[in-house]
Amino acid sequence: MKVVAIANQKGGVGKTTTALNLSAALALRGQRVLLVDLDPQANCTSGLGVEPPEDCSMYSVLIGETTVAQQILPTGRENLSILPSEMDLAGVEIELARSDDHLTRLRTILQALKPNDLFDYCILDTPPSLGVLMTSALAAADEILIPLQCEWFGLEGLAKIVHVIDQIRDSDANPDIRLEGIVMTMYDGRTLLSRQVVEEVSQFFPDQIYATMIPRTIRIGEAPSHGKTIFEHDPNGLGAQAYAAMADEFLQRHAAARL
Repeated sequence: MKVVAIANQKGGVGKTTTALNLSAALALRGQRVLLVDLDPQANCTSGLGVEPPEDCSMYSVLIGETTVAQQILPTGRENLSILPSEMDLAGVEIELARSDDHLTRLRTILQALKPNDLFDYCILDTPPSLGVLMTSALAAADEILIPLQCEWFGLEGLAKIVHVIDQIRDSDANPDIRLEGIVMTMYDGRTLLSRQVVEEVSQFFPDQIYATMIPRTIRIGEAPSHGKTIFEHDPNGLGAQAYAAMADEFLQRHAAARL
């Protein structure tokens, strides 16, 4: 099981949308996917139309009250499971910060799933902050995938998240962590700004930037409000085509990495 964190401390960049739709696209391609919602706002959970029972989140797992396997729920979609979130997860920031293993506890929990061979990929949706939940996710992940909005402020956020990844690696909390990729979101090829931002990222991260770009479309934004993925809400639209292409590119990159 490969653990991939979808991370960007900046909000509004399409992070949750990417976590949700990449997970769905991989599941449609026969990959067994566990989507872990680590954002107390629980947008990934509601975006899939999942209504978890009370006290069902990573919170009880992180404080040792339940096991991770007990909190995993079906989504009603083949090959796609979710470990949902709830508002109480916000409280774990304080409790984890007091512990000596706050950086590595989530990593230990997810490592325990790997020998069971239940999933091919574990996708972590992270909160838009640099708090304990975000840093725990970075320490737990094998790889980081950064969604980056096609705006100049996005470049500042990219520099910050890359710096944090380097800090996590240098702290020995996760020395093998790697930046798997950067996917450009809310792309509008008609604007000079979008093209300039993509060119800038390509210059500094030529091996990491995805060829697939996620367009700015109303349908992508609408889908979660209906509890649907973009493939269910608008299966023939530009958004579905883009996330399908991104999933194909994701799998190709991982196949090449194994050679």
